[in-house]
Amino acid sequence: MARAAAAPDLPALDAAVADCFACPRLVAWRERVAAERRAAFRDQTYWGRPVPGYGTSDAVIGILGLAPAAHGGNRTGRIFTGDRSGDVLFAALHRAGLANQPTSVAADDGLTLAHTRIFAAVRCAPPDNKPSPAERDTCAPWLHRELALIRPTLRVVVALGAFAWAAWWPAARAVYGHRPPSPRPAFGHGAHVSLPEVPEMPDLLGCYHVSQQNTFTGRLTPAMLDDVFGRAKELAGLA
Repeated sequence: MARAAAAPDLPALDAAVADCFACPRLVAWRERVAAERRAAFRDQTYWGRPVPGYGTSDAVIGILGLAPAAHGGNRTGRIFTGDRSGDVLFAALHRAGLANQPTSVAADDGLTLAHTRIFAAVRCAPPDNKPSPAERDTCAPWLHRELALIRPTLRVVVALGAFAWAAWWPAARAVYGHRPPSPRPAFGHGAHVSLPEVPEMPDLLGCYHVSQQNTFTGRLTPAMLDDVFGRAKELAGLA
């Protein structure tokens, strides 16, 4: 918590995130995956560390995910990069005019984002893609500080999945000093929460996670993603 609060800007925060060893189970898992590697990536050196956020420092749209993938962000060092979830996400961002290219395969592939920053509720790849509640809470100060640093421009947050949706409310309370509505709004694809009584708080949009489980089964389609990011652009004043 102290290290996160002390970060004066995003580069300092990103460096501190990448040097975090706070959760023993996650540290052991990320390093094990990096050492054993998947056969298809046997000749690559894995990042094997926490994965910082990525995007512009004056973002008006934030995209909040769950955690890095073991052979995606944990391999490449960039969030949603090098895995099939990222393939779907960045293709949608490119169609929306928020990314300069439709693919994100490596940290040095030339990808840039416009008006957008992507970050995760948990910064290390977890076993079975399931962080524990204690790991989520231990990692929360990184998210809170990142939101505080982009607060002056941030207008919309897209929560990818129910885990990210749930992580948003304590983060909003920590950064904006506002208690969540009661009852707390339920997650759903296309769900929209706006709090006019707290005008500085970003609007929140729900979106099914871009996981293979959702995209391969048709639960989440490209058209559905396009609708969400089109709505995000409208709310952010970009459309």
